[in-house]
Amino acid sequence: MSFQISSSAFSEGGTIAKKFTCDGPDVSPALTWKDAPASAQAFALIMDDPDAPVGTWVHWVLYNLPASTKELPEGVEKTEQLPNGALQGRNDFRKIGYGGPCPPAGKPHRYYFKLYALDRKLDLKTGATKAEVEAAMKGHILGQTQIMGRYGR
Repeated sequence: MSFQISSSAFSEGGTIAKKFTCDGPDVSPALTWKDAPASAQAFALIMDDPDAPVGTWVHWVLYNLPASTKELPEGVEKTEQLPNGALQGRNDFRKIGYGGPCPPAGKPHRYYFKLYALDRKLDLKTGATKAEVEAAMKGHILGQTQIMGRYGR
């Protein structure tokens, strides 16, 4: 068995619905995962777009999800701390929480939801950036999985 992430909102490589983008209500899609490493103590999630004209654009940074977590519901609150204790970082829109796809007109972009199983919680305050989370995760990643969706205008 291998660590896997999926979404009821889109399939691997499929189109992300307008509802989950800046062209709609901009709510986060539901995500579920299974077969995480048994010794995981926490999870971190990073969503980014490597096709952005300015380089990789960060849409969501979420970390210190409890090890018992197996899913994120649709429409995660855009608050610094979630009820389960997870913390949200700052995206490249300079906001806390999820910021959906919002590409310029043209070829659809790819959006990667990368989930990391960690051997400990990260010693970070709320509002951390992707770079800060990646630095804190170094040497603590037990497993990694991802799902990619596309969106274009």
